[in-house]
Amino acid sequence: MKDSTIISNKKSLNKFVIILFWVAVWQILHLFIGRDIYVPSPFSVVMRLKELIFLKVFWTSIAFSIYRVIIGLFLSITLGIIVGVISSMNRYVYDLIHPLMTAIKATPVLSFIILALIWLSSSNVPIFICFLMCFPIIWTNVVTGISNVDKKLLEMAKVYGVKRLTVIKKIYLPSIIPYLSAACITSLGLGWKVSVAAEVLSHPRNAIGSHLYSAKVYLDSSELFAWTLVVILLSLLFERILAGFIGKLTYRKTTKGSAVLDKGCVKIEATD
Repeated sequence: MKDSTIISNKKSLNKFVIILFWVAVWQILHLFIGRDIYVPSPFSVVMRLKELIFLKVFWTSIAFSIYRVIIGLFLSITLGIIVGVISSMNRYVYDLIHPLMTAIKATPVLSFIILALIWLSSSNVPIFICFLMCFPIIWTNVVTGISNVDKKLLEMAKVYGVKRLTVIKKIYLPSIIPYLSAACITSLGLGWKVSVAAEVLSHPRNAIGSHLYSAKVYLDSSELFAWTLVVILLSLLFERILAGFIGKLTYRKTTKGSAVLDKGCVKIEATD
C-alpha cells in the first residue's frame, strides 16, 4: 500500500514538472517575441481566464458547446454501432458503406463545414460536423472488432448449440468492447476539435468557437489563449471521465483468458 502511494506521488510530481517545463517554455517564448499580440504571457492568460469565469456568458457558452459535442458523439456512436454490425453481417452492405467512409476520412473538415453552413442552421452545424467526423471511426472499429472474433470459439458454440444471445454476450462483446472503447475515446478528442472549428465558422449565439472568433477579430490574444485553454481542459476532462467509465465497465481481474463450454454456455475463465 505504501509503495503504491509512493509511485502515485512520483507520477503526480512528474506530471507537475512536465507542465511546469512547458509553461516555462511558453514564458520564454513570450519574452523572446516581446509582443502580447503574438504570444501573451501565461500570467495574462490566467488572469483573463479568471475574469471570464465570473461571467454568465462563459458558462452558458461552455454548456451549449458541451451539449453539441455530446449530441454529435451520441449520434455517431449509436449509428456507428448499428451500421457497423450490419456491415459485418452483410458483405454487400460493407462494400457499399466502405467507399463513403473513405471519402469522409479523405475530405477536409473545412469543406464539410462550408457545406453544412448551406444546409443547416448555425447551431446545428457543429453537431453535424461532430457526427460526420466521428462516425467513420466508430464504424471502422466496430467492423474490425467483429472481424477479429475468435472463429474457433464460434465453431465450438455452434457445435454445442449455445444460444445466440449467449454467443453475443460471451464471445462478440468481449471482442468488440476494446475496439469500441478506443474509438469512443478517440472520437471524444476529435469531436471537441471539429465542433469548436465548426462553431468558429458557423458562429452560433452561445459557443466557445464564437468567442474564439471574436477574440481573433479584436486581436485579443489573451482571451484567444484563454478560450483555447478551456477547450483543452474540457477535452482532457471528458476523455478522463469516459476512460474511467469504460475502465470500470470492462474491468476484469485477469491476465489470461481461456474459453470453455459449461452446461451449454460459453464462459471466460480468468487465470491469474
